[in-house]
Amino acid sequence: MTKVLVLYYSSYGHIETMAQAVADGARQVDGADVTLKRVPELVPEEVRKNSGYKTDQAGEVLQDVNELENYDAIIVGTPTRFGNMTSQMRNLWDQTGGLWGNGKLIGKVGSAFTSTASQHGGQETTLTSIHTTLLHHGMVIVGVPYSHPGLTNMEEISGGTPYGASTLAGADGSRQPSENELDIARYQGQHVAEIARKLKG
Repeated sequence: MTKVLVLYYSSYGHIETMAQAVADGARQVDGADVTLKRVPELVPEEVRKNSGYKTDQAGEVLQDVNELENYDAIIVGTPTRFGNMTSQMRNLWDQTGGLWGNGKLIGKVGSAFTSTASQHGGQETTLTSIHTTLLHHGMVIVGVPYSHPGLTNMEEISGGTPYGASTLAGADGSRQPSENELDIARYQGQHVAEIARKLKG
């Protein structure tokens, strides 16, 4: 059994939707056991309500960072904050010093996906900044190969990069992930699960 964790943070549901697509793709791989979890929220409840955050989300909250060592692949999803991961996601990874010190994630597969408000809002820097953290843990980084035709789709405005799947939420958050973006996310999940299965042998 290849254990895959899709670990995400989502304020308004865009990354949650992408996470579910990534998980669906990973589930297409024989022997893949896929878990969907989200990181703890740091924003006070009153602020979340006043800001319209989506509080009813599919993934249960990851309570203990040490759980990360139980997976063969970890696919990280987060919106961008000034070209980097959100503070909620950063906070979780900042607690993994023990895992790092004991080499618990070395050789496991790492991957990332993201969302931005605008077409050039930091998608690729966010993804590569996540990769940097995963590389410090000794993980094997997997992106989205250009064998997926959605990466070169010029018929519409669309997210999707070789560094990981992505979506455009719009300045007011009204745009939802497109079918092309979701298809890339599913492909990423499947590709990561396949690589993890091969590495596990």
